[in-house]
Amino acid sequence: MAKKNLELAVGLFVVLGLAALFLLALKVSDIASLGEDKGYRVSARFENIGGLKVRAPVTLGGVRIGRVVGIDLDPQRYEAVVTLSIDPRYDHLPEDSSASILTSGLLGEQYVGLEPGGMDSALKNGSTLKLTQSALVLEKLIGRMVTNAASGDPPPAKTP
Repeated sequence: MAKKNLELAVGLFVVLGLAALFLLALKVSDIASLGEDKGYRVSARFENIGGLKVRAPVTLGGVRIGRVVGIDLDPQRYEAVVTLSIDPRYDHLPEDSSASILTSGLLGEQYVGLEPGGMDSALKNGSTLKLTQSALVLEKLIGRMVTNAASGDPPPAKTP
C-alpha cells in the first residue's frame, strides 16, 4: 500500500511539473494574446527591417503598446511596409510620431519603437507613419569598419 501511495505521489508530481512547463511555455510565447487584436492599425515604410518578425512588440518609452501584425513589400518603391496594431488605450498618439526598428540588447530580437511627435491631431486606424528609421544591420556596420580600416582612411572627425 505504501508503494502504491508513493507511485501515486510521484505521478502527481510529474503531471504538475508538466502542467507548469506548459503554462510557462504559453507565458513566454505570449500565445494567450494571439486572438487579442482589438487595436487600431497603423502602417510604416522602412528601407530595411533587418530581422523584424510578425508579432514583434511595438513600444513607446519602453512600454509595450502593440504588436507587428503584418510585413509586406511595396513592389513600386521596394520598401518594406510594416503594419502595427496599437492598443486602443493609446489612441492619442500624435500623427507626426516616428517609428524606429530597434534591437533589445546587442544580438536580441528586434522590435518597433515609437517616439511621439508634437501635433495635436492623433493617429487613426489606417494612418501611415511618415518618419521612420530602418534597422541597423550589424554586418553592414562591421563591413564598413573593415573597409575603412583596410583603406587607411582615418575615422570621420566628431562634430560637437
